[in-house]
Parts: sequence; structure tokens; C-alpha cells
Amino acid sequence: MAPMAELIRKEKTFTFSNVSWLLIGAIAVLTGCAGPAIRNQSPEVEALLNIEAETRLVGDYVIPWGMNSQRIERAALVTGLAGTGSDPPPNARRQSLLSDMQTRGVIRPNSLLASPTTSLTWVHGYLPPGVQKGDRFDVAVEVPADCDTMSLADGWLMETRLAEMAIIGSRIRDGHTLGIVEGPLLVDPVSSGTLDSKSKIRAIIPGGGVSLSSRSIGLILQPEHRSVALSKRLGDAINSRFHTIIQSSKKGVATPKTDRFIELEIPAEYRHNLARYIQVIGAVAVVEPHNGRHARLDLLRRQLSDPVTAPTAALRLEAIGKQAISILREGLESKDAEVRFASAEALAYLGESVAASHLASAARNLRSARPAALAALTVIDDANGIDALQSLLSSSSAETRYGAFRALWTMDSPIPLVRGEQLGSSCGFHVLNVEGPTLIHATRSHHPEIVLFGTEHPLADGMRVEAGPAIVVVVEGSMATCSRFDVDVPDRIIETKAEAESVLRALASLDATYPDIIQFLQQATAQRALDSRLAFDSLPKSNDGRGSIHEEISIRNRSIPAMESVEAAFSGESSTDESS
Repeated sequence: MAPMAELIRKEKTFTFSNVSWLLIGAIAVLTGCAGPAIRNQSPEVEALLNIEAETRLVGDYVIPWGMNSQRIERAALVTGLAGTGSDPPPNARRQSLLSDMQTRGVIRPNSLLASPTTSLTWVHGYLPPGVQKGDRFDVAVEVPADCDTMSLADGWLMETRLAEMAIIGSRIRDGHTLGIVEGPLLVDPVSSGTLDSKSKIRAIIPGGGVSLSSRSIGLILQPEHRSVALSKRLGDAINSRFHTIIQSSKKGVATPKTDRFIELEIPAEYRHNLARYIQVIGAVAVVEPHNGRHARLDLLRRQLSDPVTAPTAALRLEAIGKQAISILREGLESKDAEVRFASAEALAYLGESVAASHLASAARNLRSARPAALAALTVIDDANGIDALQSLLSSSSAETRYGAFRALWTMDSPIPLVRGEQLGSSCGFHVLNVEGPTLIHATRSHHPEIVLFGTEHPLADGMRVEAGPAIVVVVEGSMATCSRFDVDVPDRIIETKAEAESVLRALASLDATYPDIIQFLQQATAQRALDSRLAFDSLPKSNDGRGSIHEEISIRNRSIPAMESVEAAFSGESSTDESS
């Protein structure tokens, strides 16, 4: 392992305000802002603001470290191609692959590379912040521009060890091996089921990579604040608020390593929302005036009631912890959607399940709040949280219902509804008996997975589609015939009901890969033989151009009678976003 100083030097550091879209509010957290509730300052409010101004937060002294994704890559060999491969030209990538093959004892590697059934590819993936050893990550595979390979369809990526890479002159230099990948390639066609020339030479392996190490996150003290004493003081302040369980022992999350670096463990409730964790860490108080905690709580209560300052106030209250719960509960009673949501989100991370119904309402009715609402619901792992998420599974919005499913699956919910099974060796398989429009959801990321929303997904009479190079599915009337044709192997035929669940199970019995199954679904959709909507990766994303809650409600209010309140829009009387 490199010395800590070198790790710090190599890491691209950044301020709290640019961790990700989810850190938009961090600038306000670190600098503070004043809204209408405190603009007309009485002497009492002025005194409260003075106390807040004298308060020093962790974010005043540090910047986050380790919050960048780490790219790892390597030249790799794809096999199993149907004559669409090519012999790669002599260059650094070919030499790198040849060296790997020789190390593994491959006989006649140049002859293997020259075969039209193989292709040199360049493989890369990203290790996310806080990744743990054994965690899976997505891998992208592509043919270099100077190779003549025509298609990667039906290919298999041979085991490849990924590392940080640098090209120096005509040679590729690699660092420590940090990940490993192997598996079938998903050459992903568009929804029509057809491939263009560029898409044919690009592929993915969802969740195909396995991390071989863990990545730390931490805080770097700004140069003007570096000292052993302050590093320890910051660590103590953080540990007074946050703990985690390590080897069955409870301990603080912060470990001051040097005068400039504090390493952070990740509490379970923030495992899937590191951006939020860093925000809250930055809002932890290091210095408070004498008897200032009560005054700060009073000021934050006032700021929470104002939609302009509510997000910042809620984060600072979350950073205070249990003392702030009663104030955040008051925020749930506000007539303002922004205030209610900010309060509910903070309460969720404080373990208060009373927030669950409010977060579910936000996820259902407010597209702008949906990513954060579902993330917060993931940590409410009691009956209230589970019930709230279950209520979203019948939504008409694909991202709402799949986001709710993913949250239930992530929290390892015991309910049979989401447990699912393994579909052969291909992918996870879940059939949800829920109301709402029929939906088939497949993944291109995280891990191979098919989720059926609803139990009725009929296939039309006359359908004939392929599932990979060896399987054909034909529908006649109410029956489907799934046939596998392999060279020098007896044909394998399965007859089953002409509906998606039965056919998918038959395909798994015929040893279909995940790419084969995706091809079947896409071709069936393209032929309009499958009425159910087919969706991919419908998780709500916070960086997709969503506006703020108030922007969203303002747009809605322009289309409803003036006498209707914002409360009506938030309570579900308007459901504009349910189609998204």
C-alpha cells in the first residue's frame, strides 16, 4: 500500500459542494443562508444568528477524500464469436494481451489471436467510492478502433484482471490489480432489437467485475488548519455523533491518521448514500459557544419552517442527532412540501420510521424528490418502511415501482414478494404479484436481473424470435415451443405456455445466457408480441435534469385552479409524474 501522503497527493480532491448532485445543498450547509423566516431580524433572532456564526463545523476545516470513482482497465480476449473476430494489429494493446496470455501458459497465443472466433478488446470498469472487497461492479467491453472485428455478439470475455493503467510512449504500464472480470457479453441493441455497426462492437457485463480490495474514504484538513491537535479534535467531534459496528464492537467512524488526514468508516444507514453521509459529516459542530446548543436548535427550528432554508436546517439537525428529532417531527406537520420532505429525509437517517409515509408520498407524487426519497426509505427497515415501499410497487411510474423494489431488495427485506430466485445460471428472477400496468424490467447494470410486475404477460400467436445463436421461440395459439439447436448435439425442445414467465424458465432450462434472454425480450417487444412494457435500468437518478420540489410544484400550480394549495399537489391529488 502506498504511503498515506502519496495517496493524498494522487487523489483528486474537491470541495464538499461538488461531491455529486446529491451534494447540491452542501454549500449551504457549510456557509449557511437566511430565508424569509429570519430576514426581519428581531433582537432575539439576531442573537441566535450570532451564536450560529460563532459555531464551527467540520466542513469549515476539511475537504472530502476518496469520493471519486477509480477507473481500472486492461486489454482482454473475447472468444466464442461466430466468425466476426479479427487479428489485432501490432501495438501496445496486443503486446499487453500477449504478455498476459503467456503468463497464463496459453499455447500458441498468436494463432489464437488470429482466429475469427476471437477478438482483442479493451475492458474497463469503475470502482465506486467506499467499495468493499468482493463488491461487484459493471464492466464495459469495446473493440479498439484499429481492429477489424465486426461484432461481439455471443462472445465470452475470458478472465481478465483489471488495474489502473497508463500508456507511456508505446508501452502500457499497469499498477496493482484491483478487480477481476469474466462472463458473457451483453451486446445491447436498441429497443427495436436491431444492432448498428457501432453497437455491435460494444458490450457490457452487468455486475461482472469483482473488487479485489476495499477503498477508503476520509477527510483532508485544509493546509491552513493542519495540526495533530485539530485532527484529533475533529475526529472526536465526528465520533460523538457517528458510530459503526466493526467485528462486533461499536466504535467511532473517524480515525485521525495524521495531521492532515482522517479516515472514515461508513455507518450501515449511509452505505448506499455516501454523498448524504459526507454532507452530514460536514455539518457536525466542532466548536459551539457556551450553552449554544439550545440556541442553535431554536434557530434551526425557525430555519426549518422556511422552505428556502429547510434543506440546510434539516441537514444540520441530522448532524446534531437525537436531540433534533422532536424539531424534525414538527417539520412533518408543515403545509410546505419542501419542509415536509427535508424533515422526513433527515428523520429516516435518524432511524425514525414515522418518516416512511411522507417519503412514500414524495416518491409517488414528486419526481424531483424521488431519488432521495427512495434512498431514505431504504434505511427504514421496519414494518413502516416495508409497507411504504410495498405501496409503491403498483405505481404507474416504472422508476417508482422498480426503485421501490430495489430499495426492498437492498434492505434485505424478509417479505417473500421480493426474494426471487436464480433463473438457471443466467440472472436473478422475480415475479411480483402486484397491481398496476404490467411491466417487465431488466438490468444493464449492477447485476443481471429480470423483474416481472404482475403475473400475466401473454405472448402473441405467430411470434417467432431468437434467443441467442442457438435458441428459437415460436408461439402457436396458447403454446410456445422453445428449441435449442447445437452442432453435434441432439436438439432440445421444451413446450410451455405462451407467456413470459413460462418461456423465460424454459430458456433457462435450455442454458440461455442473460444476453440470450435480453435478445428474446427485445425481439418479442419489437414484434409487438409482448404487450407488457419492457424497461431497462429504471432507477431514478438525481443528476438527470430534475428540478427542485418548488420548481415542480410551481409548474403544477399553473395548471390547477388558483384556490388549490401546494398541499393538494403534494398529497397526491395531482399525479403528473406517475407516467414517468
